[in-house]
Amino acid sequence: MMKFNIIDLFAGCGGLTDGFLQTGMFKTLAAVDWELPTVQTLKKRLITKYGYDSNLDNVLHFDIQRTDELINGYADPLYGDSKGVDSLVGNNQVDFIIGGPPCQAYSIAGRVRDTNGMQDDYRNFLFESYVSMVQHYQPKAFVFENVEGILSAKPGGVSIIDRIKEAFGEIGYDIADDLRANALFDTSFYHVPQKRKRVIIFGVKRSEGGLSKVTDFYDKLQRRATKEPLNSKRAFDNLPKIYPSSTLAKQSHAVKLNGVALPKNHEPRVHSRRDIEVFELLASDIKSGRNKYVTSKALIELYKERTGKESNFHKYHVIREDRPSNTIPAHLYKDGLRHIHPDPEQARSITVREAARLQSFDDDFEFLGSRGDQYKMIGNAVPPQFAKVIAETVLEIF
Repeated sequence: MMKFNIIDLFAGCGGLTDGFLQTGMFKTLAAVDWELPTVQTLKKRLITKYGYDSNLDNVLHFDIQRTDELINGYADPLYGDSKGVDSLVGNNQVDFIIGGPPCQAYSIAGRVRDTNGMQDDYRNFLFESYVSMVQHYQPKAFVFENVEGILSAKPGGVSIIDRIKEAFGEIGYDIADDLRANALFDTSFYHVPQKRKRVIIFGVKRSEGGLSKVTDFYDKLQRRATKEPLNSKRAFDNLPKIYPSSTLAKQSHAVKLNGVALPKNHEPRVHSRRDIEVFELLASDIKSGRNKYVTSKALIELYKERTGKESNFHKYHVIREDRPSNTIPAHLYKDGLRHIHPDPEQARSITVREAARLQSFDDDFEFLGSRGDQYKMIGNAVPPQFAKVIAETVLEIF
């Protein structure tokens, strides 16, 4: 069976790639990321899940900004050696390029935190490296994923979307004129138990149908949305419960296995006694129906009362099982205060495995690196089930 060949740029741990490969109709020729734990995670996934040769070095640990070296090969003290993407592609046609530059510079939350609104952040222009790769390999089309904030980002006073549209237009690719109307999607309507708004920029080579296929893609992808969003309950079903413990020296919680093997990446985080009390209070407040702490004002006041610190934003959020989770961010690696488990008896933040489930990763997807690395890569990933719907839509078009 013939398969379409893809290259995944800014691949992370492979959420997009995993969704595409789940269809059985795509083959990854190369994937690139500059963080080693994500590269190791994706490489292991390709080998153990999809049968890729363990000796095939097609997951590259490298800086995509060094595009010429990435294409032609490099020997680097930090990133190691590679013959480059051209060598991996060989005589194969690259049918599609997928991926999305790091989103922090386009994130609205990131712009709020940064004193200069991230105007000077180099990541604003990483899309230029993506454009260079598209220009070099001339795929039929590309899938460029990013946060909603990219629609309003204006580094240097110029719309980043206008820059992107112009750059792709100059190399012969069409994208939609109105991205806010066409390209913004909520993944909770695409088999992901999480409210996560993302922009999917689909570009098609003019000689392959250009704007006509772009319009068709968005029409078909919007039709694939479910009528109701997916709630978060499935992320917590059938997992061993993790309860507070006062007997462990280095852990605040203990896992109750009851004869069941501990799933990978489901180890508890260490919480202070103060946080455990807050988590129990907030989860009980919702479960009981009292709802004393469901407003931002009440949560801000509680944070000040318990920590003695001022904050303009509420720091706490309990995930509700009867609705989609709030967005899983990369920031989750720092703390889990905004992703509190709904069970008051467990009184904790979510584990890596629960975060992965909320991102629609399969339970056999193993995350490598430190726990912080794992939270970060999950928060940065494209949910695989949403990626699969995108891939299926691409197959309909081509």
